Amino acid sequence: MRKAIATCLILAAYHGNAQGPGVTSWLQNTTNIQGRHYVNGNPTPINDAVQANVQTVQYSANWVYVKTNGIPAYITGPFLDGNPSLATSQNGAIFKLPLNPAENTGTPTPTNMGNIGIFINGVALFDYRDGVSWKLSSNGLAGGPLGGMGDQVWNRDAIVAEKAGFDCAKGHPAMGNYHHHQNPSAFDLDLVVISNVCDIYAADGLYVINSTTHSPLLGYAYDGFPIYGAYGYKNADGTGGIVRMKSSYNLRNITVRTEYADGSNVTDGPPVSATYPLGYFREDYEYIPTTVATPDYLDEHNGRFCITPEYPAGTYAYFCTVDANHNSAYPYAVGPTFYGIKTGAKVPSITETVTTYTPTSVSGTIKEDMNISVYPNPANDVIAIQIPNVRQENFDVKLFDVNGRLVQKSIIYQGSTIAYLDVRTEYNGMYTVVISNGKDTFTEKVLINRE
Repeated sequence: MRKAIATCLILAAYHGNAQGPGVTSWLQNTTNIQGRHYVNGNPTPINDAVQANVQTVQYSANWVYVKTNGIPAYITGPFLDGNPSLATSQNGAIFKLPLNPAENTGTPTPTNMGNIGIFINGVALFDYRDGVSWKLSSNGLAGGPLGGMGDQVWNRDAIVAEKAGFDCAKGHPAMGNYHHHQNPSAFDLDLVVISNVCDIYAADGLYVINSTTHSPLLGYAYDGFPIYGAYGYKNADGTGGIVRMKSSYNLRNITVRTEYADGSNVTDGPPVSATYPLGYFREDYEYIPTTVATPDYLDEHNGRFCITPEYPAGTYAYFCTVDANHNSAYPYAVGPTFYGIKTGAKVPSITETVTTYTPTSVSGTIKEDMNISVYPNPANDVIAIQIPNVRQENFDVKLFDVNGRLVQKSIIYQGSTIAYLDVRTEYNGMYTVVISNGKDTFTEKVLINRE
């Protein structure tokens, strides 16, 4: 009981603060950034007349309201599995999230299809599923996956089943509603790349996984608790260094799908095969409770109570889990149940008196981010400039030759983390990359050598 009271006091102190992270962390579009998308067969992005990131943030004592078109600053598409949709404007959708979240001490609430949270750039978060489940036909023969929810006995995992349809940033649309089911970092930035979509349709995603620092705050779930990237402090008290936060769900040791991990006898699913590998269905996993000896393993909701940079007194926090290769790991972000009381939702309007939050300054300077990466070096076709943290401002990226002539330029937009310079038409030699946010600059020499 004393632990529960202390937890509530801490949560009230840090979530209920009107100017706390629940209000100030959103990437508001202050520089007229518009969305961009690729279409299949065209590696040149198309500009959209839609405002990207978050448009407005308003709050009361208990709620924050985030208005967004649901379009990120990074390039979306194409979706190469035949998905006919594009990422389209959600027309100023309003997300209402609690500023004073509370633990659900009763039966946990399952995550659901559709939106279960929102990232700081206004893009929706979905859970693990893709809305398809396995069901046997009436004559007892395998009938295959059925559209819609089917019988909801063996629920298909979107990350496995729909990998071919994710864009470079690991997102895709549902009827135009662009969303992520998983860690929103680009495929080609993983340690082992499992999709080649970025080879032609490069994008950067919301952040870059950095194993040397605590991952940034990426968003909030519908219960009001924060969602972080893949790395955090090893120990809940903020000590122990930086480690990868690990899922406590393991693949079961099964060859047939006749019962659940708890022994429940259910309608048979398809046997494990190359077509339906382990992990194809959510029920292929079992939860192994964490112990005191494994503090970097998360609970059944994919989170834990811990100290984070934004919540130095502690908070319950979800983490976007990945494996050792930085490939997404079930349950990916939030789920399969919420830790807290789910009170957040998308609402048609605001029906109480609120205050509008206006960002007053940018977050930090380039000098605080001296681990900016410019790679490869030497380069022969493309130079990537990578900023380690999600930032609130734009960055100009320019490439100068040895005579000081500007030969290439790009922009890392607010809410993005990477820019690419195509140098296939440049002569061999030494060049200088200059990055500026209008306050200070970062420079680095890079050699172009195509031999």
